Amino acid sequence: MAAAGSLAKHEQILVLDPPTDLKFKGPFTDVVTTNLKLRNPSDRKVCFKVKTTAPRRYCVRPNSGIIDPGSSVIVSVMLQPFDYDPNEKSKHKFMVQTTYAPPNISDLEAVWKEAKPDELMDSKLRCVFEMPNENDKLNDIDASKPAPVLNTSKQDGPMPKPHSVSLNDTETRKLVEECKRLQAEVMKLTDENQHLRDEGLRLRKVAHSDKSGSPTALALRDNGSNSLPSLLVVIAAIFIGFFLGKFIL
Repeated sequence: MAAAGSLAKHEQILVLDPPTDLKFKGPFTDVVTTNLKLRNPSDRKVCFKVKTTAPRRYCVRPNSGIIDPGSSVIVSVMLQPFDYDPNEKSKHKFMVQTTYAPPNISDLEAVWKEAKPDELMDSKLRCVFEMPNENDKLNDIDASKPAPVLNTSKQDGPMPKPHSVSLNDTETRKLVEECKRLQAEVMKLTDENQHLRDEGLRLRKVAHSDKSGSPTALALRDNGSNSLPSLLVVIAAIFIGFFLGKFIL
């Protein structure tokens, strides 16, 4: 009984995150990396070493070292590319082995060679492979399910709604055509207004060369007064087109 008690291993002193599973998310056509956090909550230095059952399939950095009291270390586990088979379950496992560091440590390899079995602590983790593409397919199927429900709700609703929509479409087309016609008239009136402005400028030049109160100046004033109705028509047409466009949109 005493011999058995002396060979009993201590409980793992480090806190592992994640504690039991190392998850790798595909696709696995390139290197996939997952992190393992090792935290030392004790008041002593702890030596650690990471082992795996498939050393050719993984690259671990760092795979060993010393963690100071209250400190943490991030271990990067890199899975090499391979042909993923969803029907094949992963049997790969990792083990984090630890022991308290002796005072004035200088050679880490010597610590592991000289460590007694009852001084070693270990934690085991299994590898889990996940393919996000499979989850995406399931999400697509779930997202497409509400579509039939929406169609049935439309069929169960009152029938006059489609007729009201078609009538609105017909009225909308008429309003669009009327708006286009008014816009064409606005463009025509704008051209006429521009012509009147050019004529007014020409008459002003002539007026400057003549004396004030001459027949030419009086003609200029008459033309200026005659252009006001055209401007009012242009402004009214613009307002009509603006309100019609706002109603349609």
